[in-house]
Order: sequence, then structure tokens, then C-alpha cells
Amino acid sequence: MRNAFHGELDSIGVSLLQMAGLVKEAMIDATNALLNADLSLAEKVIAADDTIDQIQHDLDARTINLMARQQPVASDLRVLVSSLRISADLERMGDLAHHIAKQARMRYPSTAVPEELLPTIRNMGTVSNAIIDKLSVVMEHQDSVRALEIEKDDDEMDKLHRQLIATLLDDNWKHGIESAIDMTLLGRYYERCADHAVSIARRVYFQVTGEYAAPVL
Repeated sequence: MRNAFHGELDSIGVSLLQMAGLVKEAMIDATNALLNADLSLAEKVIAADDTIDQIQHDLDARTINLMARQQPVASDLRVLVSSLRISADLERMGDLAHHIAKQARMRYPSTAVPEELLPTIRNMGTVSNAIIDKLSVVMEHQDSVRALEIEKDDDEMDKLHRQLIATLLDDNWKHGIESAIDMTLLGRYYERCADHAVSIARRVYFQVTGEYAAPVL
């Protein structure tokens, strides 16, 4: 019975890692679609969001079923409760990639990002991918030390977000209100993706230690 139970726990962990992999792929593709006005890539991301959503729904149903059947306690209960929150964060990260791709599709055949902001958006995509890579390692190996690092990694995303906003507020901005709104939304999508990664990292830390991670200053 216990072996079967822990096998099901392990299966939930595998599904979470699968979600993280799909989220990373979606963010990479969405960023490339945005920077290169690639309509087919944008459509791929938009369609793939249904897969991430379905994995979350299935995973949550399995988790709740396992909790009801096994009535776990202590560390096992922490894993299951955390899994519900982690899957929700990963699903939301997938939604954010979906939003980025929709922005690329909406402005096609033009590129949604003005030339002077291309480096900033490219860097936001790079930071996002690096954070998701580290997050996958944290999840797979239950690495509480690296979990704490992700909040510091998020500082780089926040810095890029501030740079973007400063450009939009500069008197030299010449692309109009519509483009400014586009870029404000895009900056927010990347920034929120990193925030969800921080949330997941804190959940993993809680799973491992039974304690909530203090914010990194």
C-alpha cells in the first residue's frame, strides 16, 4: 500500500516537471514569435496552452483523489498540498506565454516590439528561460538551496521591467499610446511569469523543510 502510494506521489512530481517543460517551451516560442513576427509559432503556443491546462486539471484530480483515499500526514501531506498550488502557478505561467503569443498574432505582420525595446524584451525572455530551467532543477531534486536563489534571479527580471517602463515614460517615446499599452502588458506578462516561479520555489522550500522561506532582501 505504501509503495503504491509513494509511486503515485512520484507520478504527480513527474507531471509537474512535464508542465514545467511545456511552460519553458511555450515561453521560448512566444518570445521568438513576438520578436520575429512569426505567426505560425504564435499559433503553436496558443494551441498548446490547452495541453498545459488539461495536465493541470488531471493532476489536481489525481492529487485530491490521493488525499481522500490515503489521508496522508506530515511531509506527504505537504507534498500534495504544495502540488495543488504549484500546478496552479505553472498553469498561470502557461497562460502568460499564451498572452504573449496572442500579442504577437494581433500585431502580425508587424513586429509588436519597437526597435529600441527589442533588446529589453529579448533579455526578459532569456531571464525567464533561465529561471524556469533552475526551477525545474529545484522541483526535480527538491533543492531548497537553489529554491532560495530564484527570488534573487527574479531581481534581474524586475530590473528589466523597470527599464522598459522608464523607456515608455521617456519624453522621447514616439510610438504612440497603443504601442505603449502593448509594451506595458508584455512587460507585465514576463514579470508575472518570474513571480510565479518565485512562488513555486517557495512551495518547494516548504515541502522540503516544513517552513516558509523568508523573503530574500
